[in-house]
Amino acid sequence: MSVVGSTERSGGHASEVLVARGISKSYGAVAALRGVDVTLRRAEVLAIVGDNGAGKSTLVSILSGLQRPDAGGLVVDGVPRSFAGAAQARAAGIETVFQSLSLIATLDISENIFLGRERLGGGWLPRRLKWMSKRKMREDVLEGLGRLGVALPPPYTKVGVLSGGQRQSVAIARAVMWGSHIVIMDEPVAALGVQQTEMVLEFIERLKQHGVAVILITHNMEHVMRVADRVVVLRLGQKVFEVEKQQTTAHGLVGAITGAMQEPPLRPRGELK
Repeated sequence: MSVVGSTERSGGHASEVLVARGISKSYGAVAALRGVDVTLRRAEVLAIVGDNGAGKSTLVSILSGLQRPDAGGLVVDGVPRSFAGAAQARAAGIETVFQSLSLIATLDISENIFLGRERLGGGWLPRRLKWMSKRKMREDVLEGLGRLGVALPPPYTKVGVLSGGQRQSVAIARAVMWGSHIVIMDEPVAALGVQQTEMVLEFIERLKQHGVAVILITHNMEHVMRVADRVVVLRLGQKVFEVEKQQTTAHGLVGAITGAMQEPPLRPRGELK
């Protein structure tokens, strides 16, 4: 188990970890995505926003390996990639945290983080005679959470008793602690309370310190203006606007999302939002 560090990765532009070019996807006569370009840099949060039907979910499914595009391609760490499934995307360092989280309530925090990768004790014994080394797993999880600066209950705590924000943090930590340096978060604070939301947003902000690049899918412009470095706006399957967060406003982004402003005004650098 490893927590991603902040070192540069080789290949392509020094800071680009994920490049999607000309991504198109149709379902019958419906064009969900039309020639979408997205670039994600190391240690940044890229917010992708748009109204329902804008193509956000389709783009996430392609980036995470759940679907293949009809046209266009992906480059991860300078290497062209074509994913035949989510496992291949994870192997390339891309982890997606969906709203469902894929956590098992009856297992504890460490068991969820190690799910499918359990530490086994028993040394030279055949695998069928080995046992799960919960103590070692909990020690590793405690160390990893400490390095990430995440405050959670003890690793032996059942996930079923955690708050929504704590569960979301476990899911994010699982992705990062297994070496994923690109994390896609699909509406990570949907249906969370104020305190739980704050916990998750603080975690997202801390990921930059570990060199993790984040794609954040959200409808909340306040959260975008707080944690994002850049923003991409999708509308009806096309990218219609891309801007550094400091150069726009929440009002301008809403105008781009709805189409009320075809070219949202840029805010002068240094102006308060």
